[in-house]
Amino acid sequence: MTVPHAAWVLLARIVRPQGRRGEVLADIFTDFPKHFAERRRLFLRPPAGAKPDGMREARVESHWLHKGRVVLKFAQVDSIADAENLRGFEVVIPREERMPLEGDAVYVSDLLGVRVIDVSRGGAGDAGEITDVEPEGTGPAMLVIRTPAGDELLIPFVRAYLRKIDLEAKRMEMELPVGLLAMQAPLTEQERLAEPQPGDGDESE
Repeated sequence: MTVPHAAWVLLARIVRPQGRRGEVLADIFTDFPKHFAERRRLFLRPPAGAKPDGMREARVESHWLHKGRVVLKFAQVDSIADAENLRGFEVVIPREERMPLEGDAVYVSDLLGVRVIDVSRGGAGDAGEITDVEPEGTGPAMLVIRTPAGDELLIPFVRAYLRKIDLEAKRMEMELPVGLLAMQAPLTEQERLAEPQPGDGDESE
């Protein structure tokens, strides 16, 4: 099945087997996990780098939430070995079949490629482009961004920071706390040279 990547919406990513009867544990990328079993069809997309023809349709027999993730039991996946073969697969649906959202909610897949603009202190600094979204766990979902310099940073995706999202323009304005990005930035050459070196300040006997 050769369908453009942009035509699919990511619902979950399988992490590992969970149980003895083919169940798998998956990170959730949807606000509607309870609707997994209600969907007429789901598709399993192989991990990046795998053969694209590994995409296949799947049916969910049962599911339940577990510590911020979801456990899924697919039809014809009945053993630990079967489940292990799905490690890293993504659970996706065709974009035209996704559920309508309410209010200002957005789909994670729509955030990829959006540029984050830091409007704190009256500025408009380009923080970087969203390349991935780490799902909620014990904390909030995290935006993985690649800065103009090529560094990878994390930004909590919380309403308190969000000011405006324009998906058509691929632009998100956020008012970020002072130092949030700077504390993650790699050290400059000057800063590395200024760091104490092993043995500095040791007194010889």
